[in-house]
Amino acid sequence: MPRYTVHVRGEWLAVPCQDAQLTVGWLGREAVRRYVKNKPDNGGFASVHDVRFLVRRCKGLGLLDNDDPLEVALEDNEFVEVVIEGDTMSPDFIPSQPEGVYLYSKYKEPEKYIALDGDSLSTEDLVNLGKGRYKIKLTSIAEKKVQKSREVIDSIIKEKTVVYGITTGFGKFARTVIPVSKLQELQVNLVRSHSSGVGKPLSPERCRMLLALRINVLAKGYSGISLETLKQVIEAFNASCLSYVPEKGTVGASGDLAPLSHLALGLIGEGKMWSPKSGWADAKYVLEAHGLKPVVLKPKEGLALINGTQMLTSLGCEAVERASAIARQADIVAALTLEVLKGTTKAFDTDIHAVRPHRGQIEVAFRFRSLLDSDHHPSEIAESHRFCDRVQDAYTLRCCPQVHGVVNDTIAFVKDIITTELNSATDNPMVFASRGETISGGNFHGEYPAKALDYLAIGVHELAAISERRIERLCNPSLSELPAFLVAEGGLNSGFMIAHCTAAALVSENKALCHPSSVDSLSTSAATEDHVSMGGWAARKALRVIEHVEQVLAIELLAACQGIEFLRPLKTTTPLEKVYDLVRSVVRPWIKDRFMAPDIEAAHRLLLDQKVWEVAAPYIEKYKMEHIPESRPVSPTAFSLEFLHRKSSKIPDSEDL
Repeated sequence: MPRYTVHVRGEWLAVPCQDAQLTVGWLGREAVRRYVKNKPDNGGFASVHDVRFLVRRCKGLGLLDNDDPLEVALEDNEFVEVVIEGDTMSPDFIPSQPEGVYLYSKYKEPEKYIALDGDSLSTEDLVNLGKGRYKIKLTSIAEKKVQKSREVIDSIIKEKTVVYGITTGFGKFARTVIPVSKLQELQVNLVRSHSSGVGKPLSPERCRMLLALRINVLAKGYSGISLETLKQVIEAFNASCLSYVPEKGTVGASGDLAPLSHLALGLIGEGKMWSPKSGWADAKYVLEAHGLKPVVLKPKEGLALINGTQMLTSLGCEAVERASAIARQADIVAALTLEVLKGTTKAFDTDIHAVRPHRGQIEVAFRFRSLLDSDHHPSEIAESHRFCDRVQDAYTLRCCPQVHGVVNDTIAFVKDIITTELNSATDNPMVFASRGETISGGNFHGEYPAKALDYLAIGVHELAAISERRIERLCNPSLSELPAFLVAEGGLNSGFMIAHCTAAALVSENKALCHPSSVDSLSTSAATEDHVSMGGWAARKALRVIEHVEQVLAIELLAACQGIEFLRPLKTTTPLEKVYDLVRSVVRPWIKDRFMAPDIEAAHRLLLDQKVWEVAAPYIEKYKMEHIPESRPVSPTAFSLEFLHRKSSKIPDSEDL
């Protein structure tokens, strides 16, 4: 018998259907009837038959025709939503889908797998897992380690040994011994009580990252989870059954207890879950729709699922990857601005940076040379002011290697810490199968990633700070020799006047967000957890800072391209012309004022998708291959750094151009 799961006003109802010839309209009316059946006020309706509604799929939110037969319109056990006329205007309306649902309507189940062993996950791997590009499987070595670890737990239970979190309560209740008959109840109670987060739920991508990272940590074999339970968790990940995880509530020690508890709550069939097929629904329905059963927690397994730094580390992983992407592209955007402002390339001379050989500084100067070297890429704009009397440029142009450079070094430092954390066991107690014992410690404390992510926010912010000043130079006619605010008929048109204000507002907001969260600590759990990292906020605000940096650079990119319009018919270097062409493929020049926000968003999307890097990177690579053999002191360092970036970015070799 076909059955459908129907969402009505925040409630989920299972509606069986004995006759597949019945219509979508019948399903909607039957769902409303079941909804009001137990409501004391009849759900606020005078008569169920008078209710007007629309029916739509939860996946993609496609509207259904009420006259279509169910067997034609829907698959068995499909998730649908009944939207009652007028409800969407109500502040109490509860949608079945997260924000940006259109991004998931085209979701396709991946075919490729990443094998996790707990030791070799990279930041790039985790981001790709978050984007749904891979499924997960365990290596055979990981499976054996998990089994050995569980044998230690089973032995503790059998021998009735008193061990924290296995046969005792938690936190302040660590000295309370729990009877063997209630050890499973202890674990379920732990997950339920600790699921106390607030705020918006994590996006599907971020929840996938969180779940994947917890699986990787469990695969190390120090958590005591059974292989059976771990495989159930992996099946849920591979089906993209994702728990409702509020973004707020962790203090970053003892691990990310609240968000990881919400993650575990869905896995045991309680609370809410989301999948591309169902949208938000009761977890038991989502699991059932994918042929999965809720996890039945064994002793220690609740604690194994929730004790660790995976929330702040997974968000930190996204922050590091996005920071790396925008830092590379910031050099390209700044080089374009320098061309428009008719700056000099002398400040990027190899010998200058050889005598102050910071790796990031050398790398940025090299990129500027590869994009602006007139011997390699003739520029008509540069040629037009070759014999001007300007000796040097403002700091925002001249000091890009020094300012952008330290950002690159900051990112490298943070990435090293985050990568270590990705592959670290962060449970308490730790299960050491080789010693046949458990040991209580403090690996759950999030101070390492918290401090690193505070540092990341401070470092990356500077890209926006210096970019905003370059936008000012582009818009200010006394500094740029261009029309005021980069528009013709100034006064009638305002051009980039308020776009620059937006950049300034974002930079100012970042200054507050860059205050370190990890300098704070509040004692929790009746003073048993008396120092915490506040790493959850460090991770979330680092992502906000990075998003603002991306948006400011998007505005600079648009402003620089608009500046080029006033220098035509002169052309810039070949790689920068390619960047200009890319921008013009999504944003046309400003002839007069128009709605600007969509253009800023389009440029932001180019940076998010790393399109600016993609068009310029082959030219940077080719230049490197032709210039690395130079016998200057800087060459080995520049080569090693560029080689690392080439590997991480999968840039084609010069012969592929």
